[in-house]
Amino acid sequence: MRYTTFGRHTGLRVSEVALGTGTFGTRWGHGAKPEEARRLFDRFVEAGGNFFDCADGYQFGEAEELLGSFIQGHRDTFVISSKFTAGAGPNASVSLTGNSRKAMMSSVEASLKRLKTDHLDLYWVHFADGLTPLEEIARGFDDLVRAGKIHYGGLSDFPAWRVSRAATLAELRGWAPIAGLQIEYSLVERTADRELLPMAEGLGLGVTLWSPLGGGFLTGKFRQGERGRTEYMPHLVHTETTPQKTQILDTVIAISGELGVTPGQVSLAWLRQRAARATTSVIPILGASTLAQLDANLAASAVTLSEEQMARLDAVSAISLGFPHEMLASEGLGLRIAGGRPELRRPPFAPVA
Repeated sequence: MRYTTFGRHTGLRVSEVALGTGTFGTRWGHGAKPEEARRLFDRFVEAGGNFFDCADGYQFGEAEELLGSFIQGHRDTFVISSKFTAGAGPNASVSLTGNSRKAMMSSVEASLKRLKTDHLDLYWVHFADGLTPLEEIARGFDDLVRAGKIHYGGLSDFPAWRVSRAATLAELRGWAPIAGLQIEYSLVERTADRELLPMAEGLGLGVTLWSPLGGGFLTGKFRQGERGRTEYMPHLVHTETTPQKTQILDTVIAISGELGVTPGQVSLAWLRQRAARATTSVIPILGASTLAQLDANLAASAVTLSEEQMARLDAVSAISLGFPHEMLASEGLGLRIAGGRPELRRPPFAPVA
């Protein structure tokens, strides 16, 4: 496995994929029992992975507890991230949920205890609560960095305009920078192409991508009658609800037949090769409940799609970028903006902020 630095504001070295730990434990009524979770952890490490993505609410705290036991004696070998917002338990207090400073400080201490460590490498606000000002969040991150509780802070599942504001506030006030962005992204969910990904490239944020297989949709298993997470997490699972989703899956399955690999491996290969075009680090978060699932996902690193296959997948999964992007990309306006000589312009290395 290869490594990259996490965004342009850190020197943190992370593996090119992360392992999601939402399946570590069974307190949700499903997931990997401790011994299977340990096998998943060990296999990912054997493959060269060092980046683990967790949250206080995963398996109501059990995921952090298990991960904490697995890293004992080798803590600094690994990059450990966790998140807060919704609380660790099923009935978390109203005063300890959300994005407030109170929730942040209480949650990080509880996560450190469960993980049996004195610091987190990366700490995420899990979801935007729509209430807490970005000044409060960014200053809270800065205080945690200065106290040595975390090394970096990031925002997960936030709209682009709020991430941009947080990053700007931190920069102007000399606080620890907002280091990263976590979003859903896959062949079947590309709406982040409109604002979130260009923003991340322009601001130099490291990006982690959850649900890179659309909740299992892109493996094609639902066509075979498997239900997977559709029974207990339907809001995280894509299904064939539109003609475009059907066309995407048809194309993925066709290419998998051409290459003799699985549809899931084609989907992850597309993501890896697309990430290689980005000007910042873009890191898929792999999820697995069994060793067989993890092995299949890791094997995608050996799959290479041709330019023609990439183009087919790009085209079938493309979304409308909408206003103002399509207007600004129009040929006539672009010609006028360039003074009639667009061929003389040298494009920037990364999108400008």
